[in-house]
Amino acid sequence: MYEHLAAERIYTDNAATSFPKPPEVLAAMIDYARRIGASAGRGGYREAMESADVIAHCRDRLNTLFHAENANHFIFTLNCTDALNLAISGWLKPGDHAICTAMDHNSILRPLNELARRGIITQTRISADPITGLVNPQDIAHALRPETRLVAVGHGSNVTGTVQNIGAIGGIVRQSGAAFLVDAAQTAGHQSLDVQRDFIDFLAAPGHKGLLGPLGTGFLYIRPGLEDKLATIRQGGTGSVSDRDVQPEFMPDKFEPGSHNAIGIAGLSAGIAWILNRGIAAVELHERELCETFIDRVRGIDGLRYVGPQGVENRVGVFSVRVHEIEPLRLAADLEKDFGILTRAGLHCAPGAHATMGTDKSAGGNRHGPVGTTRFSFGPFLSTKQVRFCGEALAAIAAGSPAGHAG
Repeated sequence: MYEHLAAERIYTDNAATSFPKPPEVLAAMIDYARRIGASAGRGGYREAMESADVIAHCRDRLNTLFHAENANHFIFTLNCTDALNLAISGWLKPGDHAICTAMDHNSILRPLNELARRGIITQTRISADPITGLVNPQDIAHALRPETRLVAVGHGSNVTGTVQNIGAIGGIVRQSGAAFLVDAAQTAGHQSLDVQRDFIDFLAAPGHKGLLGPLGTGFLYIRPGLEDKLATIRQGGTGSVSDRDVQPEFMPDKFEPGSHNAIGIAGLSAGIAWILNRGIAAVELHERELCETFIDRVRGIDGLRYVGPQGVENRVGVFSVRVHEIEPLRLAADLEKDFGILTRAGLHCAPGAHATMGTDKSAGGNRHGPVGTTRFSFGPFLSTKQVRFCGEALAAIAAGSPAGHAG
């Protein structure tokens, strides 16, 4: 039934970057390259002004998608990591205390560890449930100190797919007076996010994952009123107030020195438009169906384990698996070679998440055994049939069946 799918290339690495993109994304980038081409704010001619319009239109779409208060508070960055560095390094000052979680990505952990290494801040890392990966919001409440100035939380895990209760966490943080930074790398464009409802002060996300834009795009949302307290980490030309040799204080120019990646932003804007037109609820429902399909097919496969929530609640479409004692890189290679399924193996830049799940070491306790997992991550253009085939491939490998004869 499934053999014909083995001839396809089935992309399940959307946690790294989404693929394919909507056709509108490429069309918008080609249109920019062929017809506009100019740098926004670097001229008064029509093409330069139209470039500025492209960027402004993307901000408006972000503002709509995330239910924010002011489009000019979406700052374009190189990627999500760049946005997180701006929020962390621009916000924290000597003597501050920060809180993060064991499930967070290195894009949060490394900037905080660097500031701590230099003696600028102290930090607390909150543990998570070793089965679900969920953090108890009350554990964050108990970790708050008078000097706590930032709480940073990854909304969705790129290892387990676990989705944290950011609304509950955000309410606790807002009452404390600290700032709440949310890393939405795995949830922006996958699930509904509302920066006002969830008390989010800083929202960081890549443009190239769930938002379906190209690589080299991302943003940081800064809640109005905080921009004066957030320091810049880069300065330079903005095309505005050029008679002054200091960085502008107004938004968004304060945090956007240098020429924009306008062609990338044009593609990102088209990706967001695709999501808005389809409806985030429909995108979320489709991903839930993919999760249900995967869970239903792999449940009961002898020797297979996937980490994180064991049902569709509190998760996105990210599944990290182990099959017997097969080394994760070998499993990924076999999935590609024999079934055309593209996955990512390893520790996924999230050592704390793997330590929480116990996948930072071999399943049998052998220190020379396989480390990490093989990760499947879903996107809006995957079908339930393709996801079911992924489960069939895992079943075949687990059973030692001949390659290509799943099902």
